[in-house]
Amino acid sequence: MCIAVSTADELLAPETPADTAVVDRLIARAFGPGRFAKSVERLRERGRLDRDVSFVAWRGEEAVGCVRLWHVSIGGKPGLLLGPIAVDTSCRRQGVGADLVTRACEAAAAAGWAYVVLVGDQPFFSPLGFSADRARQVRIPGPVDQARVMVRALVPGGDADLSGPVVPLA
Repeated sequence: MCIAVSTADELLAPETPADTAVVDRLIARAFGPGRFAKSVERLRERGRLDRDVSFVAWRGEEAVGCVRLWHVSIGGKPGLLLGPIAVDTSCRRQGVGADLVTRACEAAAAAGWAYVVLVGDQPFFSPLGFSADRARQVRIPGPVDQARVMVRALVPGGDADLSGPVVPLA
């Protein structure tokens, strides 16, 4: 049984290179091999992971959740692509995912990023400040349900005039 993971610093930590294997296994358990067929995976393959704003939720020595953010650009304006976010099945519906997204966005704002873009479910991400309305002119290349593309400004006006395809930044 998963203990509740809060935003206490000792339970959520930035992802380090030493965490890569455990985070990759957590993502594989959560999404399976089908994740490689997703269009956003092409962006992640060509982009750069920002470990300073990517987080792992820990229960003791066990990783129970993770969120990764990648450098991208929309219309020449640099920002971050959120995903994947994965939570161990024993810890779902306990706020772990929301805590991870919130912490990652706080860290990204503190690092000076203007926005975060993602493909996701509005019922989960809208309460966390993401909006499909502000992403109407943003396009994820490839077959994607564009209605699921959402953006969150990290600074006032950070999502203003975002238009065009999401492009990975290496």
